[in-house]
Amino acid sequence: MINRKKFFDGYRMNLDPDKKLTQEEVNALTVFLDFVEAEYSKLTVKQWAYVFATTFHETKATFLPIKEAFWLSEAWRLKNLRYAPFYGRGYVQITWEENYKFFSKILGLDLVKSPDLTMIPKNAFKIMIYGFINGSFTKRKVGKIFVPNKISDFINDKETNYKKARLCINGTDKADLIASYAVLFEQLLKV
Repeated sequence: MINRKKFFDGYRMNLDPDKKLTQEEVNALTVFLDFVEAEYSKLTVKQWAYVFATTFHETKATFLPIKEAFWLSEAWRLKNLRYAPFYGRGYVQITWEENYKFFSKILGLDLVKSPDLTMIPKNAFKIMIYGFINGSFTKRKVGKIFVPNKISDFINDKETNYKKARLCINGTDKADLIASYAVLFEQLLKV
């Protein structure tokens, strides 16, 4: 499937922010690659490239699930985030209680009672992939109805629009930057 040696060599050369890939980063990427390979048939190479790009961006290149405003304290999050304690967690940082309830049903876990279960990489990955495939994170208006933003709406056999694919996660925030990462990850995944 994914040639790990070539993937890591290319990652070090083109994507490692500080050009000093630590063992912790290698471990996190290895776990992520294992998850991808287990679910590989669910998406195309280009769709996986966008998943990698999103995870790279959302986790600050750590490939570890993170908490929203990770550089601040838990006390700060609880005081300042209006949807606390259901603030962003995971690879794509789900927010709001209704999303924690929704993904509790999908995972068969009580994320409302224990929101930090979304920080477990296996759970964070399942949430992210389910959301990308089913358009669970955002919707757009088409005529008089709202439809989910699925990754296949933007990256499919007819088009590859990495910039518009950002609508699956967070509107247009950093869409160009994440699209540029997707191009690099596509190259790594095709090796």
